Amino acid sequence: MSKILKITGISLLSLIAGLGTGIFLTTSAQSEKVFELRIYKATPGNLDNLHARFRNHTTRIFRKHGMEVVGYWSPTSEEERGDTLVYMLEHADQETAAASWQAFIGDPEWAEVAAASNANGQILGGIEAKYMVATDYSPMQ
Repeated sequence: MSKILKITGISLLSLIAGLGTGIFLTTSAQSEKVFELRIYKATPGNLDNLHARFRNHTTRIFRKHGMEVVGYWSPTSEEERGDTLVYMLEHADQETAAASWQAFIGDPEWAEVAAASNANGQILGGIEAKYMVATDYSPMQ
């Protein structure tokens, strides 16, 4: 009988330790730094307007909401260079990213900038976004 209790006790402790480790790993993964890759397609003839909006306003408003720009890029391919802007943001974690975007979208200054830049029609035709975490061997940690 005591052997059964001992085995049950060890099993129960193993289960509790395993669950605790799982919760710790899940929490750690959620608080891991994330990079956000965004690809914007401008409407025809509006890539320069999109660049101007980022250059003159968006980057500054991002900073106001804790959004760190890693960089901006233009594709080299013939089919994308005339209408595509690629950029990457760095966030402390996924939850921070969501809160920053919510604050950015709700910012009255951003609403004014967006309205002014779209006064003659939408300048942005599409957005693709991906959240990523660095691999353990990535130089960008």
